[in-house]
Amino acid sequence: MELELEIIQVSFYIGKKLALNMEFSQNNNIVRLCLQGIAMEKKGKPEEASTLFFQAWNEATNDFEKFISAHYVARHQKNVSDKLRWLETDLQLALKIDDDTVKSAFSPLYTNIAKCYEDLGDTNEAKKNYELAASCDDKPSDKGPFYHGTKADLQIGDLLTVGSGSNYKSEFKMKHIYFTALAHGAGLAASLAKSDGHEHVYIVEPTGSFENDPNVTNNYFPGNPTRSYRTEAPLKIIGEVTDWTKQTPEELKKWRQRIDGNKGEIIN
Repeated sequence: MELELEIIQVSFYIGKKLALNMEFSQNNNIVRLCLQGIAMEKKGKPEEASTLFFQAWNEATNDFEKFISAHYVARHQKNVSDKLRWLETDLQLALKIDDDTVKSAFSPLYTNIAKCYEDLGDTNEAKKNYELAASCDDKPSDKGPFYHGTKADLQIGDLLTVGSGSNYKSEFKMKHIYFTALAHGAGLAASLAKSDGHEHVYIVEPTGSFENDPNVTNNYFPGNPTRSYRTEAPLKIIGEVTDWTKQTPEELKKWRQRIDGNKGEIIN
């Protein structure tokens, strides 16, 4: 999975299923409402965004959907006490979910709660929550399987290493190897790679430690729901899959336009 795609992908296409057996995709009503709210924020329409986030909260049907929507409702509160109440609601939901994709949201949650207590003059609670934020282990424990999408023809046993050119911008040298636990996301990456080769979604095995992709984790959505990771160590190819959901030519055209128009900062 390449970096530029990861930045955009989370806004438009988010996998198939999490451990909670809820569909976390653009077609999920709560995800769709939150994406619409994010779009309103970018257009400088905070009131419209807030309305959409409250609608998402009111229509949420499970703890994970409530966790997602509470994240946005909290940041639209104008009163510190109200913001704190929503953040603590979000935290309690995250604690109930107990899912690896949510774990990376704990540190920023505790930090934001601490800032609220700080603003309210409660130094003891602020200190306690800052310590909780610092104690959070944000190292992913995802067991995979993991996938990497490309148009390069590779063999079982080959190693993917850092330093190669990007699939999308040949002048951009990658300092990390990006991968995902969602085969469909890797398939989309393969489809969009600037090459005339055949699309491949390889099953890969990290040979060293890896981390959450900072370009998507706690950015568009709390935590790392796209299960997107990166590593400086080689990825070993151990297999290949062919049954990912493929995009239509028109959908791919729109994706390429989004990538070409992406001006966001890249954390490499």
